[in-house]
Amino acid sequence: MNSKIQIHHREKMAYVYLRQSTMAQVYHHQESTQRQYALKDRALELGWPPDQIRVLDADLGQSGTQMNNRQDFKTLVADVSLEKVGAVFALEASRLSRSCSDWHRLLEICSLTGTLLVDADGCYDPADFNDQLLLGLKGTMSQAELHFIRARLQGGKRNKAQRGELRFPLPVGLVYGDEPGSILLDPDIEVQNAVRLVFAIFRQTGSAYGVVRYFSERNLNFPRRAYGGIWNGKLIWGQLTHGRVIGVLGNPSYAGAYVFGRYRGIKSISTDGQVQARVQRQPMDSWLVLIQQHHPGYLSWDDYLENQQMLERNQTNTPEQCSSGAVREGRALLQGLLLCAHCGRKLSPRYTGNGGIHPIYECTRRKEDARYSAQCVTIQADLLDQTLSHRILEILQPEQVEIALRAVKELERRSQAVDQQWRMRIERLEYQAQLAQRRYEEVDPSNRLVAGTLERRWNEALVELKTAQEELHQSRQQQGLELTEEQKAQMRSLAKDLPKLWKSPTTSAQDRKRMLRLLINDITVEKRRAERKVVLHIRWQGGAVENLSADIPLAAPDKVRSPEALVNRIRSLAAAMTDVQIAATLNQEGLLSAKGQRFTPSIVKWMRYRYEIPTPSLKGNDELTVRQVADRFAVSLGVVYYWIERGHLPARRVEPGFPYWITLCAEKEAELRAWVANSNRLKSPTIQNAAASGAI
Repeated sequence: MNSKIQIHHREKMAYVYLRQSTMAQVYHHQESTQRQYALKDRALELGWPPDQIRVLDADLGQSGTQMNNRQDFKTLVADVSLEKVGAVFALEASRLSRSCSDWHRLLEICSLTGTLLVDADGCYDPADFNDQLLLGLKGTMSQAELHFIRARLQGGKRNKAQRGELRFPLPVGLVYGDEPGSILLDPDIEVQNAVRLVFAIFRQTGSAYGVVRYFSERNLNFPRRAYGGIWNGKLIWGQLTHGRVIGVLGNPSYAGAYVFGRYRGIKSISTDGQVQARVQRQPMDSWLVLIQQHHPGYLSWDDYLENQQMLERNQTNTPEQCSSGAVREGRALLQGLLLCAHCGRKLSPRYTGNGGIHPIYECTRRKEDARYSAQCVTIQADLLDQTLSHRILEILQPEQVEIALRAVKELERRSQAVDQQWRMRIERLEYQAQLAQRRYEEVDPSNRLVAGTLERRWNEALVELKTAQEELHQSRQQQGLELTEEQKAQMRSLAKDLPKLWKSPTTSAQDRKRMLRLLINDITVEKRRAERKVVLHIRWQGGAVENLSADIPLAAPDKVRSPEALVNRIRSLAAAMTDVQIAATLNQEGLLSAKGQRFTPSIVKWMRYRYEIPTPSLKGNDELTVRQVADRFAVSLGVVYYWIERGHLPARRVEPGFPYWITLCAEKEAELRAWVANSNRLKSPTIQNAAASGAI
């Protein structure tokens, strides 16, 4: 009996702690598990009754590098702190902890509570200096053992990877050969064509989403290889996703390169203080092993690097990204090619109006409140698109026939690639249907249990084959996978007229954008507001630089505003003419209004009101108004109008609605004064009011 074990130790609980790092060790290394369970018998031998022994085995399959996921270890530390434990049994120190911090904290608590530690080598009292020193060395060596094991494993893996012989799961489209380290293309031609189609469509569309859209619109499937389970090693065909496209494009194995160390484990501390491990992708210069031309690939290394640059340019979530990016939907042809001459940032398209039918280009800096600049460019998209389209058509005029013929060949090549993928898919389904048929025919008909299952599988294979054939027929009709002779003839006829092909409704905006990117690197837009001009500083792909200018159209209010020369002309005519005379004069001179209409008196009247042009004064110096005559003879206005209407008083009127201008000579004045003096009715207020109302 060990002398370190006292009575007060046996009066407390004895904890037997079990742990193995992974579930694979628990499943395959059962001998170690049995040895740990046997520690309960060791506790019985040392004097603990069976009811005082507790086995903690919930941490089997958990790593000992940290205590976050080890609930039994937390329970052990808590009960030791409460002085409930007399001794802790473990097969070795590494079973309790692989972390020095957790190990020394447990030792400190055990020394304060008088708890013993028992392993296969003996019994230790943490309160004793010599035992504490020995336990400290065991804990340190336990953690150091992890470093030694990891160093040996990683060193062996790296040494084998440097020779290109370390095996790891290959992406779909590549398989291992019979010789060590040999990698070959998948012998399944359908798989090869599916992988090649991804790279081909990416070079055409310029974006991963474009590849996904292409496969989705044509109802094409893409394979993936299953790992683990009953489907281990088999190919499963399904819908292509954006993540799968990114994985295919970013995998250097498709370029014939052997790479080791693309990913690295990174540890970080979460908000709740726990240590979290994650896998982080490393840049190319940090890869541990890179062997080019290691095996056959689907593209060259230069094409792979160019694809990575295209993917990087497509990222629009970085403010310093000033490249053209991927071709996207929308009417704005110069999307991604324009730069602001003031701040150097990109001009992004904005679609305004009902349904977004009026695109404009606007500097992205204008949307940043902290750095808003009124000098940054915002301009109508149609102005820049039309200006550059005319220039592009001028440049491509000599090559228009060759360009159109290349377009026909490209369409035919795309159709053949898609059609070939469909044919191989149907061929694979036909093989599966024939295989199911043979299995059904070879079974004993009397064994109905097996025969019924095989018959159902045969029927399912036939249904899947028929569905694929119908989908191929619909896809050919909807997507136009095959060009008819009439369509080819139309394309060749358009070759003689490139502007018609450029403006054709069948030519999508994305195709025009791709054509522009083949010719143009970027365009710096300079808006000269004082001159009402916009200057395009074009940088072509070959390095040449060219400047194009265009006039900025007037704003909507300015388009209907009369020019200053016309206003001055009306102002000069209004000094001696009426509105009718002014309108007739302007029409004779061939002038038109701001809206392009012939002048009418109402238009002239509105312009006089709008520009504060006074009414013409056509009264002579010797002429009097109706009011002046009424005041001179002390009669009402109605009496004066009565004299004018009856011809007793000569008056002149330019046109209806204008006032009367009266010429009064001495004889007429004497005659009218006598009339007023001899008339009793004109002297009576009642008669005067009646005359004013027109009753007389």
